[in-house]
Amino acid sequence: MTAVSWPILMGSVAALCTTLAFLPQLFKIQKQGSTELSTVMLAMYLAGLCLWLAYGLMIGAVPVIAANAASIVIVCAVTFRKLAVRNGERRRRLRIAIDMDEVMADALAEHIRRYNAAFGTQLATADLRGRHLENCVPPAHREAVEAMLDASFFADLAVMPDAQEVIRELAARHDVFIVSAAMDVPSSFDAKFRWLQRHFPFIPPAQIVFCGDKGIFDADYLIDDRARHFARFKGRPLLFSAPHNAGESRYPRVDSWKAVREVFTRLEGRSRRPPRESAAFREEPAAEM
Repeated sequence: MTAVSWPILMGSVAALCTTLAFLPQLFKIQKQGSTELSTVMLAMYLAGLCLWLAYGLMIGAVPVIAANAASIVIVCAVTFRKLAVRNGERRRRLRIAIDMDEVMADALAEHIRRYNAAFGTQLATADLRGRHLENCVPPAHREAVEAMLDASFFADLAVMPDAQEVIRELAARHDVFIVSAAMDVPSSFDAKFRWLQRHFPFIPPAQIVFCGDKGIFDADYLIDDRARHFARFKGRPLLFSAPHNAGESRYPRVDSWKAVREVFTRLEGRSRRPPRESAAFREEPAAEM
C-alpha cells in the first residue's frame, strides 16, 4: 500500500466511524427512553456537522461532503426520535396510588363522633391540629379510642368531597390504585373492600392493594395524609391535608380533591398556570429519599 493510500484509508475509516456512531442511539432510545441524550448536545453536534458540510462544499472535498451529509441524516433521525419518545413519555398513563382513610374516606369525623358519644365530650376537628386523636384524649381513654377501629368502623364512612368525581377522571386517563395500610387494622379488610365497591365501583379489585409498608408499591405518585408512608416510596409524594399533618412541611401538599385535579391537569399540559400560583397546591421542598 502506498504512502498516499494510508491517509485515504484512515480518513475513510474515521468518516465511517463518526458517521455511524449515532446509529446505536436509535435502538437505545427505542428500548430505554431518551433521558440520557442531551438535546443541547445533539443541537451543537448537528450545527457542527452542517458547518463541516458547508466547508466541504466550499473546498470541493467529496469525502467530507459525503460523510457529513450522511451524519446529518442520522443525527436528525436520532433527534426526531428523541423528541417523539419524550412526548410519548409525557403522555403515558401515570401510576397513581391513593390512600383511603382521611384521603378518600372521612375516617376522622367518624372517630371523633364515636369518641364524643362514648365519653360525652365535645371534641372538634379543629382541636386536633398538629396531633392525632389518641394524643388529644386523656391517657385513660386511649385504649378505648383504639378499640373503636373495629370492622364496623370502616363500613359507612363518608366520602371526602369531590373524591368520587376526581378519582373517576384520573382513572379514565391513568392507572389508579387504592393503596391502604390496612395491616394497621387487619379486621378492616372486608369492610374497606365493600366500601370501595359501593362508592368507587370503577376501580377494579385488581387495583386495590392492602398492605403495611407502602414503600413496596411502585407508582409515579402517592396521595396520602401520613408523611411516614413517603419515607421509602420511590415516586413523588402528594400530602393530602388533614388536621394531624398541619405542621408537616417536607412534601408538596394538596388541600382538597379539586387541588388534586389541578395538579394532574398541569402535569398533562392542560393548564399553563405555574404551580406556585395555586393556593390549593403548595409546592414545598421534598425530603431526601
